Amino acid sequence: MKSLRSLLNRAEPLFVPGGRLERFHAIFEMVDTLFYSPPDVARGSPHVRDALDLKRVMILVVFAVAPCAIVGMWNTGYQANMAIASMDLTGIDGWRGVLLPLLGAGYDPGSLYDCTVQGLLYFLPIYAVTMAAGGFWEILFSGVRNHEINEGFFVTSMLYTLILPATIPLWQVAIGISFGVVIGKEVFGGTGKNFLNPALVGRAFLYFAYPVQISGDAVWTAIDGFSGATALGVSASEGMQGIFASGLTWTEAFIGQMQGSLGETSALACLFGAALLIFTRIASWRIIAGVFAGLIVPCLIFSGDGSNPMMSMPWHWHIVLGGFAFGAVFMATDPVSATQTETGKWIFGFLIGFMTWLIRVINPAFPEGIMLAILFANIFAPVIDHFVIQANIRRRLKRHA
Repeated sequence: MKSLRSLLNRAEPLFVPGGRLERFHAIFEMVDTLFYSPPDVARGSPHVRDALDLKRVMILVVFAVAPCAIVGMWNTGYQANMAIASMDLTGIDGWRGVLLPLLGAGYDPGSLYDCTVQGLLYFLPIYAVTMAAGGFWEILFSGVRNHEINEGFFVTSMLYTLILPATIPLWQVAIGISFGVVIGKEVFGGTGKNFLNPALVGRAFLYFAYPVQISGDAVWTAIDGFSGATALGVSASEGMQGIFASGLTWTEAFIGQMQGSLGETSALACLFGAALLIFTRIASWRIIAGVFAGLIVPCLIFSGDGSNPMMSMPWHWHIVLGGFAFGAVFMATDPVSATQTETGKWIFGFLIGFMTWLIRVINPAFPEGIMLAILFANIFAPVIDHFVIQANIRRRLKRHA
């Protein structure tokens, strides 16, 4: 099969510099280099030899987050089928109810296929709208600035989709990703110049603009008329007794078999992703370890206060509930919005973990915490790096004075 590049080279005279056809050429070039080696290589010295480029980094991140997406789709269908069984329903209405039998799927909570297919029917529309709306802004800004389109949005779109509830209206999906791409990234110059994580910016916008559709109990299970709170929502009012009464075990929470967003409930899947990202040196293990330490340390120090239900939650429950593991592995380690110095990564990660614990325990109105904690730490990342560098300079001056 001939390369797309070879076909496009025949029409090279048609591409006027800066013209519309040249922009489409850049899009085809991006798709083409996903399967073929790029023609531009370093031939002279000096240069750095490295197997990783932006394309490979982004593809590896997508591979790392794939287990979260798969487990999330199964869990979304499982929770829906469990709700159908508890409400004595025969099925679901709408196009999903028509399509499920055609795909050979039913409503058995014990069937891996039935649950995964139903979860896929909730995942795909959200992801398609995210790609369409966010991709529009990416192409628009690339055309205006005459920049090459890069693969960074593939990661942003996947992460953004996985941190949304299954029942979110699709028009809100489009508004949220538009806000995240335009305000969170493009106004600062595009990929590599944003100081906030675009996926989290879009999610935060939806949380504050449409709190009913993004934080209510009914949004976590994709069945009309069923209301089920997340484990963190239950523990904020009833403590660990409420979690135990709901029948949720630690093992189920670790696997991701609980109420939550589309793909951030499974700590086990996040650990698989963390192993790949750390092995390929894409993510900093210092940031991940710092985030976990920042949550575990205050849990050990301040546990046992009977006046606050969240104070009774042990650290091993904290790390498997909500989107903590997902945020620590995939959001906090964003190489653009995180700190760059080695010491700063420890401080940055610990700040995120501590802020997560603080928001979860002290603030009863928002029991999750990891999203706002990461955005807060993103703002202070340059300041952390500045003080770390200045401290290193002072030590060297003192040592060589």
